[in-house]
Amino acid sequence: TLTVSHQGTGKPWLRVSAAARVPVTKAVDKGFTITKNAVAVSQKVKGEWHVGDVMRIELNAYSRQDMGWVVVNDPIPAGAVLLGRGLKRDSQLLDVGSNGWWPVYVEYAADAYRAYYDYLPYKAAWTNSYTVRLNQAGTFKLPATRIEAMYAPDVYGLKPNDDLVVKP
Repeated sequence: TLTVSHQGTGKPWLRVSAAARVPVTKAVDKGFTITKNAVAVSQKVKGEWHVGDVMRIELNAYSRQDMGWVVVNDPIPAGAVLLGRGLKRDSQLLDVGSNGWWPVYVEYAADAYRAYYDYLPYKAAWTNSYTVRLNQAGTFKLPATRIEAMYAPDVYGLKPNDDLVVKP
């Protein structure tokens, strides 16, 4: 039960929001739409992922309004390595980078790929891609891919991820 009272002569306004940690089972479009596609760059067995395989993740998004400072957060499986960071064993041939709207900053975290954009225009359709090497076997249940306006958290899009099976 929520009870709100006001004392005084002003005209207040109130904004209440609630959030719950529930599994994302279908795509959510609250200003952004995002899709994800995994393309094999090198694969031991066609149609199966194995340790050592390299995949390119293609993210496609669409904005329904002008928005500044947008972040795309796409989780990667535990033990996987994002390529293109300039490490000694990285391959520039395997990493093609991005096209369309370029991020102003890219974070190659241990758990996710994050790309930050300073501006995305109204009705902008754009793509971004990154490359990842699978280094650990297992069945990975990844959280949803999320695109969000950093200073307008009510404007976002979610795409649930399927389980990723990586064989030895």
